[in-house]
Amino acid sequence: MDFQDIVTGRRMVRSYTADPVDAAAIDRMLRNAVRAPNAGFTQGWAFLVLDTPADLDRFWGSTSPGGPAAGSSRWLTGMRSAPVVIVPLSSKEQYVRRYAEPDKGWSDAEEPRWGVPYWHVDAGMASLLVLQTAVDEGLGGCFFGIPREQVPAFRAEFGIPGEYAPVGAITIGHPDPHRAPGGSPTRRARKHVDDVVHRGGWRRRGTGLHPDGKIYS
Repeated sequence: MDFQDIVTGRRMVRSYTADPVDAAAIDRMLRNAVRAPNAGFTQGWAFLVLDTPADLDRFWGSTSPGGPAAGSSRWLTGMRSAPVVIVPLSSKEQYVRRYAEPDKGWSDAEEPRWGVPYWHVDAGMASLLVLQTAVDEGLGGCFFGIPREQVPAFRAEFGIPGEYAPVGAITIGHPDPHRAPGGSPTRRARKHVDDVVHRGGWRRRGTGLHPDGKIYS
C-alpha cells in the first residue's frame, strides 16, 4: 500500500468483525513499533498483547468502570468485539536512569530536568506505527485511554511492574463494514493545514498580523 494511502486511510475503528487476526500481522506491528524514535535510544517501552477470549475478558473486566457486570455502552460493545488488544506501556525510570549515564552528561536521575515526558511521547510514536501497520495489513485499530481509576485494577490483573505505566490501549481487528464511522471526526471538521502551520513566526489567524504587529504573509 502507498504510504500516503496509509496516512489518509487511517481512522479510529470502533467495531470489528469476528474474523481472527493473523498472528504474523500482529508480530509485524510490534516489530515496526520498536523502530519508533526514542530519546537517548532508551527504548523504555513495553507492549502487552492480549489475543485470547479469556485475556480479553480480563482486560475489559479490569479496565471498564463497574467491571463486567456494568451496562455496556454502544462504544464499549463495539470495542469489545476486537480480537486483539495491545497495551503500550512506558517507563519513566528507564529514561531518567539513561540520562544520568556518562554519555548524556547529567549527574543525577531527576525528573524535573525533563521539560516534556518523552517516555510517554515515545510510546505514543510507537503506538502510531502499530496503527499505521494495521492499515497496511488491511486491518483497523483504535487507540484509547484506560480510565485513571481503573489503572490499579489493570495492573493487578496482569502483574504490571510498578515502573511501567499504560499510556493507553489499542484494539486491532477487521473493521465491521456494517458499522458507520463514528466519534468526534463525524461531528467536527478537520482543521486545514494552513490553520495550524506557522512559517517563520506565529501568525494571528484572521488578522494577518505577527505578534509584533507586522504584516505576516
